[in-house]
Amino acid sequence: MKKAALIIFFQFFLATLLFAQGDDFALARQFAANGEQQKALDLYQKLYKQDNETYYPYYVTTLLALKKFDDAENITKRMERKHPGDYRYSVALGRVYTQQGDVDKANDIYDGLIKNLPADPAVINNLASQFYQAENTDYAIKIFLQGRKLLNNDKLYSFELLNLYRFKRDKAGLVGEYLNFLPDNPTFVAQAENTLSSTFEGPPDYDMLKAALYQRIQKDPQQTIYVDLLVWDFLQQKDYDQALNQALALNRRQNDDGNSIYELCQTLVSDGAYDAAIRGYEYIISKGKEHSLYISAKIDLINTKNQLVTSGKYSDADLLSLEKDYNDLLGEFGKTAGTVFAMQRLAKLEAFKLHKYDEAQKLLEEAVALPDIKAGLLASCKLDLGDVYMLNGRRWEATLLYEQVETNHPGTAVSQEAKFRDAKLAYYFGDFTWAKGQLDVLKAATSELIANDALNLSLVITENLAADTSGAALKMFARADMQIYAEQQEKAVAILDSIDTKFPGNNLSDDILMAKARILIQQKNYADAVTPLKKIVDQHPFNLWADDAVFMLGDLYENRLNDKEKAKVYYQKIITDYPGSLYINEARKRFRLLRGDKPAGES
Repeated sequence: MKKAALIIFFQFFLATLLFAQGDDFALARQFAANGEQQKALDLYQKLYKQDNETYYPYYVTTLLALKKFDDAENITKRMERKHPGDYRYSVALGRVYTQQGDVDKANDIYDGLIKNLPADPAVINNLASQFYQAENTDYAIKIFLQGRKLLNNDKLYSFELLNLYRFKRDKAGLVGEYLNFLPDNPTFVAQAENTLSSTFEGPPDYDMLKAALYQRIQKDPQQTIYVDLLVWDFLQQKDYDQALNQALALNRRQNDDGNSIYELCQTLVSDGAYDAAIRGYEYIISKGKEHSLYISAKIDLINTKNQLVTSGKYSDADLLSLEKDYNDLLGEFGKTAGTVFAMQRLAKLEAFKLHKYDEAQKLLEEAVALPDIKAGLLASCKLDLGDVYMLNGRRWEATLLYEQVETNHPGTAVSQEAKFRDAKLAYYFGDFTWAKGQLDVLKAATSELIANDALNLSLVITENLAADTSGAALKMFARADMQIYAEQQEKAVAILDSIDTKFPGNNLSDDILMAKARILIQQKNYADAVTPLKKIVDQHPFNLWADDAVFMLGDLYENRLNDKEKAKVYYQKIITDYPGSLYINEARKRFRLLRGDKPAGES
């Protein structure tokens, strides 16, 4: 009985002691968090005397915070003598000397640890971890590098070193480690590119990577991963010709199928590097008609030439040359499901650039009649055919096609696009009531672009019919709007200039200014487009197009007129003056990038 009672008493005493320790520990941490370090020290000293190992880290950290270096050194040495095989206390003693200002003394301890490091993976990992926890990244790296030597394996600890170099933002170390790691782990190349792009801060960093890659390629010319990274490096610096040159040299050396060149060409097109992309597609075509990518490359080559011509100033001769290229392609391969993309592009060229509506209509009618066309492509061709019918004055055939696409693809983005085109068709032809009914439904569309366009057009109709219930001026404006869509700019301007004469005092002044800005942008007259947009901002700051005009000015200055400072002014104006604008998030993002902010998630 006495023995049982003694055990119960001891358990009760121990529980009470632990409870009291826990209470003191929580209070000490609260004091430390509040900056009351002396009060925290008094409690940690008491706890340390009760349990050295558990409370040592808190006790010594508080001593260092209060600059009681001698006390910190004494208790650390005592713990080191008590636990001679535990590296924690050696690292902690170095930390004491470092905070005391005696870095050489600290480094002597650390260098001694490296010198006496055993060839034991568990010890190497443990010691590197101790340095990392002590926020000494340099020595954590040194431990792993020494571990490689001791274990005679340069492939060890790659993930640990990559993380440490990235944490330290040691770009040269990160590059060197990735170049060691990737040849045996090529699946990590995308991760490497993402990491490097988020770490690099400008051309000097990419030049450093380039120099390192050239050295590796000289030593190991058969290692394709280095060439792939070099191509990526040139792409980041927008040196597209060099990127293609490196890819072509590798392709010739390996004599591979050209898939990598084809993918690179698609990247070049998306970046607007049309000349380089054309050269790449021509290389694939030169491999002959038997090549699996011959037809695709031929089609994409002409499409890229199309984008090159239409992205800048072009002449009728340029357009006619493109038309011939498309017709030659269709003459070589025929009009089939495999060449529908080319038929669709040619039809758009003929309809919107050359204004050959009959030829475009005939070509698209042939396209939609072909068998085995994928449903999405068929719907796209039908929508384009509807547009050509509209431009050719065949309104009812156009609306029939739009409604057919809408019915056949319920609940999809293409269905909403069809409904929107049908609503615009009604608007162009002056049927404003029906158009507005369709547009009001589309204001809830899942596509933000369609929802925004539907909202704007619905408001144009509402505001102008409120001022003029006959809608006569609006009908004239809608005809001009249709000519803008058809890229018949001169006809559109003539109609717009006549509205004020025929209907003085109309409510369309800001709409006309926006229409003229759109025409000038269509004509690539970006500097001239600034004038009507600024008039909207100055003369109609609270009207429908005000925030659109402000954002468009920002975009023009940023991407067309190369004036980043003015771009920042207009993006800032969206943020401050139009907080409810649909452009607010995009304007904020662009403003921060122009200001030089780091992307989210970067230090």
